[in-house]
Amino acid sequence: MFESEISAGVLCARRPGTRWLATGFSGGYETADAAYNVTVPEGFDRTDLAEYVAERRERAGFEATGPAMLTGVEQRHARRARLDGVEVVATTGVSNPAVLPMGGEATEGPAAASDRGDDSPRAGTVNLVVGTTRALADGALATLLSTAVEAKTATMLAETGFTGTTSDAVVVGSDPTGETEAFAGSATPVGRAARVCVRDAVRATLDARYGGEGGDGIPDTVEGADYGVVSTGDATVSRVD
Repeated sequence: MFESEISAGVLCARRPGTRWLATGFSGGYETADAAYNVTVPEGFDRTDLAEYVAERRERAGFEATGPAMLTGVEQRHARRARLDGVEVVATTGVSNPAVLPMGGEATEGPAAASDRGDDSPRAGTVNLVVGTTRALADGALATLLSTAVEAKTATMLAETGFTGTTSDAVVVGSDPTGETEAFAGSATPVGRAARVCVRDAVRATLDARYGGEGGDGIPDTVEGADYGVVSTGDATVSRVD
């Protein structure tokens, strides 16, 4: 399991020699001792993101390099879930929700614009750090990422009505020294535990962020959010001959 610590708005999930796969600006495969979730201030507009993360790591006292995600959500809302050798640490904000209409039709009103709020800072994001004590090859690690994203989407739909936000990110990691597992889909022990942990961590951080009195609630629609996107249009569909 991870050794997790929060300092100066930076969450560090540490385990030596972890094999990571990340989405986002620092995405891809990497072997490193830690992964990070960094809270950015309101109005954040830096574009040199790798340099910014290095500055924040140094300020927080974390020396190890590793993949990083950015969020507008304060780390005090982070929640962790553990089950059967899998651990998930999540933060969730829904100020910039994303919706995919099943009919492809445009929603009436300003939410129909697919670029609504694109030039504005994002205060939301659903960020996940997912780790397993099992050893996964790179292909299975990619499957674990897709398993986590599927669970995040299912949970967000159930709890908020949105598939996620416009800036969600995921970092998944495995222990190369652990017992080898060839697969990490939903029917596997690793995948099952990951799905349950993602569900429970996302629910808990939603409650931490929005469940208290006096705070902003989860928006009911994209129109009611600060920012957001509705993916509209109809693709051309045909048989593959």
